[in-house]
Amino acid sequence: MGHLSKIAYLTGEYPRATDTFIQREVAALRTHGHEVMTYSIRETGVEHLVGEEQRQEAARTFYVLRHAKSLGRLVKSHLGWLSRRPASYWKGLKLAFQMSPGGLKALAYQMFYFAEAGVLADEMRRQGVSHLHNHIAKSSCSVAMLASEISGIPFSFTLHGPDIFFAPDHWRLDKKIEKARFVACISHFCRSQAMSFSPMEDWRKLHIVHCGVEPERYAGAPAGGKKLLFVGRLAAVKGMPVLLDAMKRLPKDVTLTVIGDGPDRAALEEQAAPFRERVRFLGYQSQTEVAEALKSHDVFVLPSFAEGVPVVLMEAMAAARPVITTRIAGVPELVEDGVSGVLVPPGDVDALSGAISSVSQDIELQQKMGRTGRAKVELDYRAVDEAKWLSDLIESYQRPEKCTALDLRPTEALA
Repeated sequence: MGHLSKIAYLTGEYPRATDTFIQREVAALRTHGHEVMTYSIRETGVEHLVGEEQRQEAARTFYVLRHAKSLGRLVKSHLGWLSRRPASYWKGLKLAFQMSPGGLKALAYQMFYFAEAGVLADEMRRQGVSHLHNHIAKSSCSVAMLASEISGIPFSFTLHGPDIFFAPDHWRLDKKIEKARFVACISHFCRSQAMSFSPMEDWRKLHIVHCGVEPERYAGAPAGGKKLLFVGRLAAVKGMPVLLDAMKRLPKDVTLTVIGDGPDRAALEEQAAPFRERVRFLGYQSQTEVAEALKSHDVFVLPSFAEGVPVVLMEAMAAARPVITTRIAGVPELVEDGVSGVLVPPGDVDALSGAISSVSQDIELQQKMGRTGRAKVELDYRAVDEAKWLSDLIESYQRPEKCTALDLRPTEALA
């Protein structure tokens, strides 16, 4: 396709130990020939810089708030846009007012977003960026949309859920879909939610772009035992209290390793205290350490109450590990119940303990599910393939008058 677009990648906080899939996507886009500049609203805490990859990405990332807090930089950026593109600047300010869901506090936030957008837009102009892509459709996406309105640089975003679907009006998901060149939805479920919050004329720019993994990173010996692994944020929404309740009911030779950290860690460690010899809390780990943990455990468990399509499930399946998880949102698009894993109702401790008991005692079933799961990830969730599809979308939407869903991926088009 010749010279590829120079892309700005924006998130609220980058890089994070919990969002390694974004790092993989950035790396894969660079492999496909794009120059990708990473931008983050906030600076990540040192607890997220768990590996050399994270440290390198943090060093090359432009932190919007850090520069917006410099009065000189802030004023210079906004006066520059006011002189270069006055009509667009005032349109951007008007859009910021329109985005407010009501109330002085909400309006103040929109003004903060507009202030940040002017600085982001100025840095993108200086770097010669031709397309802006945002992950997560909340506050950073508001900044991306306003920066696009001010600068004329087109933007797109990846829509994950589920929290954005709990308050679509507050975050003006409809307006973001309207203003974006296209929206990358991580699953059919996600796309259907976007369709329900947007007019039919915008549905054709809703495309499915999976988050992906690198299956070769996770190759190892087949599963065959009773060592459980959980990887995720230690918050109640991930279902950890239910998993610990299930552990009480399981035989003493079933053990659990917990990788991750979060606001409920202390409470969860207290809950696990009566059987602490069977549960280990390791905190945040690097991508390499997670990959090694998957190889040394037998069954992956993620009993979440709310998810999009968890990338950690893809990682576990790529490691040929059976997964036990909940039947929510886009998860059944990844995990086939009884084939590559077991799906249980969220919050059901009886179903969860029963599933763990059955799978942990059947080595042949573990290995069969593991092989099937790895094949699924290799076919549909390879990071390099999904990044190529995202690259194709970005390049095609540089010519929106010629771009239709049918031109790009027939299986994604509306009938």
